[in-house]
Amino acid sequence: MFAFNLNKTVMHIFYEKVALRDYLSSIKTANSSLGFVPTMGALHKGHQSLMQQSSLENDRTIVSIFVNPTQFNNPDDLARYPRTLDQDVNKILSLNKDIIIYAPTVDDIYEGQPLAQSFDFDGLENKMEGKFRPGHFNGVGTIVKRLFEIIEPTNAYFGEKDFQQLQIVKKMVEKNKLTVNIIGCPIFRESNKLAMSSRNERLSLQERNDAAIIFKTLETVKEKFQDNSAAKISLWVKKQFENNALFTLEYFEIADEATLSTCIIKNKNKKYRAFIAVFVNNIRLIDTISLN
Repeated sequence: MFAFNLNKTVMHIFYEKVALRDYLSSIKTANSSLGFVPTMGALHKGHQSLMQQSSLENDRTIVSIFVNPTQFNNPDDLARYPRTLDQDVNKILSLNKDIIIYAPTVDDIYEGQPLAQSFDFDGLENKMEGKFRPGHFNGVGTIVKRLFEIIEPTNAYFGEKDFQQLQIVKKMVEKNKLTVNIIGCPIFRESNKLAMSSRNERLSLQERNDAAIIFKTLETVKEKFQDNSAAKISLWVKKQFENNALFTLEYFEIADEATLSTCIIKNKNKKYRAFIAVFVNNIRLIDTISLN
């Protein structure tokens, strides 16, 4: 454990799971609740909104900061991912000095074997992100399950920007009969409605401004969904990005929220969601919107 002192305020940071578990055991009671916000650092206001919700709904909150190697199918993406622990600690402290931080090493998490476990998510893993990032969700399932086992939280908070990941975590919890309650939280957006992401920091100011097209497109998709087929809308989205040299559309999908299956014929009894992934100067951005 390391006690971080800033402006005479002390907060607890743990780098090893043994020390963390000892501390959590000392503060837990039969009736207390522990909220958990897993992150890969490079914290922004979206992360902070999750921490705020957890702090309101639980006796204590813990935040993990760990860039998980097993969920990156692109080594260059892993190497470029921002690592800003000192700044992250300051942001958490300014928000709530009682939040506990777990910032483990790869060895502490994986004990010398950073390998992903294989999961069956009933096909959720083969859609969209899984189709373009092979092995990604095995890495996600591995780290989230491991963190749940170490921390044993009451509630865990995930942003809906990564909606497919949210559904997969819920499936992993269900299949492994874990007791944690998974809570999805609304997407936190920048002033131009770009979904907040750690990757946004790699965008130039102009790219960041121009990226407003992503959510504007999704808003139009929501309007069009009332009277148009999913296939017709998908073709329209494709043309929007074909006409914009700054962006490369990786995928656009309208899918059933529960199963993530592609919408072929609309069913009034189902909830649908639009998903999009685009590249801006080799920086990958995703977003999503509920359609009904």
